[in-house]
Amino acid sequence: MPALFTVKIDSFRKINKIENAWSGEDYHALMEMMGLDDGLEGMDAAELREMCLMSLNDLEADEAAKVVLTHLFADELANDELTEGKIEQLSHDISDDRLWEEYSECLYHERFFNAYALLREAFNGIFAQPTGVEFIVNVRAGNIEDMAIFDESPCASMVRLLAGGLSDNALLHRLYDEQITGQQFPQAPGIVWKLQQLADEGLTRQFSVVSSSFWFESFGQIDEFEASSHADVSDEEE
Repeated sequence: MPALFTVKIDSFRKINKIENAWSGEDYHALMEMMGLDDGLEGMDAAELREMCLMSLNDLEADEAAKVVLTHLFADELANDELTEGKIEQLSHDISDDRLWEEYSECLYHERFFNAYALLREAFNGIFAQPTGVEFIVNVRAGNIEDMAIFDESPCASMVRLLAGGLSDNALLHRLYDEQITGQQFPQAPGIVWKLQQLADEGLTRQFSVVSSSFWFESFGQIDEFEASSHADVSDEEE
């Protein structure tokens, strides 16, 4: 049976980049892909970042986008989940579309968001400014045992909980109602990009959530709500 919680939005802000989304290793990998990795030894992350941004800017916008997307989706390319032709197409579409919202597979949205943030900085515009949200929620339960769902499947449990604060016709419900009410929510990490537990006081826990404004922009006008949630059901439990 789903547990009932009281959810309070402690703080809410809009963001256009995720802090520390790009590491020194990422910048080095991008430079290597552009054939510019000689002489980078000893550079710190800030220096690598500046060099990488300038190098991307030396390319045509679609070429720079292809470099960034190829790096971000290297695993999908290796596993044939995406093709080089698809990356080529996306590198041309990215300047006109809002792929962090519009791409059909939401599990890719966070990486598209990070791509737009980097490319927009490199080109001083051209690419759309990505729109995200970061907010703090206090979650209060009636029974301490109910909090276990956030240990068992944190992202899925949090998305189901937050969905309860949205209107019934919200896009999240229209697209994912079966997963919200069902036993498995594999797309949850594509909706809640970053989830960090900040405090645990037994019946109350505090979380930081990073996501797209596409899903949760309305929480900027919501203070508190009650909602139910449940964890995913494991194969052994089914």
